[in-house]
This record gives sequence, structure tokens and C-alpha cells, in this order.
Amino acid sequence: MKKLLLATAPIAFLLQGCATYSGADASTAVETAPVAQATGQGPALWKVADDDTTIYLFGTVHALPDGVEWYKGPIATALETSDTLVTELSADATNDPASQQAVALQAMLPPEDSLRGVLGEKQAARYEGALTKLGLPVNAFDRFEPWFAGMTLAVLPLMQQGWTAESGVEKVVEGQASETVAREALETLEFQIGVFDNLPQETQVEFLMATVDNMDQVVPLMDQMLAEWVDGDADGLAELMNRSLTDPKLAKALLYDRNANWAEWIDTRLETPGTVFIAVGAGHLAGKKSVQDYLAKRNIAVTRVQ
Repeated sequence: MKKLLLATAPIAFLLQGCATYSGADASTAVETAPVAQATGQGPALWKVADDDTTIYLFGTVHALPDGVEWYKGPIATALETSDTLVTELSADATNDPASQQAVALQAMLPPEDSLRGVLGEKQAARYEGALTKLGLPVNAFDRFEPWFAGMTLAVLPLMQQGWTAESGVEKVVEGQASETVAREALETLEFQIGVFDNLPQETQVEFLMATVDNMDQVVPLMDQMLAEWVDGDADGLAELMNRSLTDPKLAKALLYDRNANWAEWIDTRLETPGTVFIAVGAGHLAGKKSVQDYLAKRNIAVTRVQ
């Protein structure tokens, strides 16, 4: 069980930009902002530029099933002509066993508490049923906080269907980028852990129970998101995300605050000459309060390349 937790932890964090929070009713979806339509030529790629700096924005899917072909055309050209590759996390952070262990330790409840103990009776029954369905003992996550159990339960159905971070976009981008290309990261693993760990327990439990109640929809939802991503349909991707990510506190912590931070980073980076390829979860580049929206508030124009 410990090996399973450590294996799923990094994938869970890698998927968070793709809206693994599921189960909210579509009628409560937040309003989306107008974004570029599908090109039918591949995943969406944007560009920000001034006289001596070009910054590409590429929305990724952090884990994929085998056989998804997308690295070609303007995406390949943009990466090959860039002198800096920027991702959410450094490759070292996601590959380091010690970092993975730190995730599990940070996610643990105090010794006197248990996960099922913070759930109501009916919630606990639904939660135990989900674990049993996955072939896990009902006490599998008793020592862990609700957010960690929710993330892991959202990822396990995908893993069972062959989705892996090893097939994900970041792995491909890292492998295709020249060894001479500088690598930078927008965030640290500690920061990303804190995004979830600092959520109010009520929000964490709501997230966990939404995952439990809609576990059968995780794979279909991600399949739909993947189809929209491959087609370059940012509008379609935003609609799916807004249908599944409606908790205001979670949306603020998971997407909006980080998008604003990244827009500030891009604004500052435009002061340094060069060509930069930024690869972040596609959910950050779609819908209302996307990175592009925050750049527009800074009077920075974003052009769709593909």
C-alpha cells in the first residue's frame, strides 16, 4: 500500500491542472470567457512577444494513455527554437523518491485522527464502497487527509486504464528539448502540496466525496478533455472544466491564484531577451480567469499560433 501511495502521489499532483475534481452539477458552472476556437490541427499553442522576447504558452495533459500523437508542427518548432523550457515543476521534483515521500508525510493526519473519523456515517459508507470497488481495504487511507485520498482515488481509475505520467506531455517535452536548453520551474513541489494541504477540511471532504460519488465518470471525463485538447478546442475544454470544478475555494486555490502568479512571471520575463517555451496544465490556459485573461489585464497581447 505504501508503494501504491507513493506511485500515485506525483501523478495526482500532475493531473491537478486538468481538473480531476468531478461530479458538480453543470447548472452551477462558472461563466467562461471567450477563447479561440478549435483549429483541428492539434493542441492549442499561444504566443506572447515584444521586440526581443518570445514566450510560447502550451497547455499540457500531464498524464496520457499510450499512443496519443501530438508533438509536431508549430509545437515542435516552438520548442526547438526556444532557449528556455519552463514547466510547473522541475523534473527533479517529480522524479525524486524523497520528494514523493515528503508528499505522503505532509498529507498525513495527526496521530489521534483518522480519515473515516472526519466523515459522517453516510459519507463513510459511500467512501468505503468506493475503496472496495477499487479492490482496496477500507482502511487504506485512514492516516491521510481527505484531499490526498480524493486525489489518489481520482487517479487510480486512470492508472487502471493505462494513463501514466510517463506518457504525459511534460515527459515528451523534456525529452525533446535540447540538453543546451535552460530549464526553469514556476513552482516547487512544496508549494503545490500546500495548495491542497491548506484547503479547509470542509472543502477537502467535499472534494473527496465528489470524487467518490463520481468515480465512474473520471475516465470518461478525462477522455472528453483529451479529445478537446487534441482538437485544440479551448472553448470545449473550458466548458468541461467549468462543469467539473465549481467549488469557489478550490477553483481559486487550484487555478485562479496560480494563473495570476504565472501572468506576473510572464510579464517580468518579457524584460529578458530570448525565446521561452512554457508548458503548463491545459486547464490554466482555458476559460475565465485563465493565464491569458490575467495577461490581458496587464495589457499584454496573446496570439494563438495553433
